[in-house]
Amino acid sequence: MARKPATRAEFVMFDVVYEDGSQRSNRRVPAEILDGLDGDAPARTEIEQQDRAISERSGMAALVIKEIRRSGAKPDKETLRAQRRSSGN
Repeated sequence: MARKPATRAEFVMFDVVYEDGSQRSNRRVPAEILDGLDGDAPARTEIEQQDRAISERSGMAALVIKEIRRSGAKPDKETLRAQRRSSGN
């Protein structure tokens, strides 16, 4: 008898902007933790945990997250205004 295919872990990709202005794209977060009423708030916690683990292995301090958004999502109007102000346009 054929075996059932293994269930695949589904992930949601996020873009992360840090306080120092750097950005990391396509950070993976398990979709199952995003099912509740909290929206994408659990993703921030998950990404912070990932950053702590990475910083422990690398010996460098973890960066402070300024903003997260789903990859491919357009930034909100306030973010665009802040970017324009900081670039001097």
